[in-house]
Amino acid sequence: MKKVGLFFGTFNPIHIGHLVIANHMVEFSDLDEVWFVITPQSPFKTKQSLLDDHHRYQMVYEAVKDYPKLKPSKVEFDLPQPNYTVDTLTHLYEQYGEQHEFALIMGEDNLKSFHKWKNYEAILELYPIYVYPRISKGAVDHQFEGHPKISKVDAPIMEISSTFIRSQHKKGKNIRPLLSESVWLYMDEMNFYR
Repeated sequence: MKKVGLFFGTFNPIHIGHLVIANHMVEFSDLDEVWFVITPQSPFKTKQSLLDDHHRYQMVYEAVKDYPKLKPSKVEFDLPQPNYTVDTLTHLYEQYGEQHEFALIMGEDNLKSFHKWKNYEAILELYPIYVYPRISKGAVDHQFEGHPKISKVDAPIMEISSTFIRSQHKKGKNIRPLLSESVWLYMDEMNFYR
């Protein structure tokens, strides 16, 4: 049985911070693989600044192709939108439940709003959650403190955001060091976020 961590995001674009966290999770926890689940539309984000699904998938593919334990996933592309994590988890369990055990990977900032997620109690009952540190305001809901299903992983704090990359790239700043080389080349060639 393979233990797979699911790292959800719009990855618009995927950057080295995402890779550092995913790689840390797969190397320093009991996860065998991390899947980057590319979200077509998060219930919490507006769609206008979002690149096409297949372009974001291609950038994730480019970013992880040299890391055998990291995989791109387009599972949410064919599910009803907006995408709710609980529905995606159910779908994945039905599809792969025999061979894979799934866990959720989230930043501490997401854990702070986790009680607002659709059916969060069911998620917590069925799936372990691996939390990586983020610098963010507010407190984690007391019901999640010391919860047996929630593990804090001491991953590096990566304060890089896709929003920052897009806005600075548009201004003509050099953001190339924040992306893996193949992602930068794809983004540049396609003239994204100009």
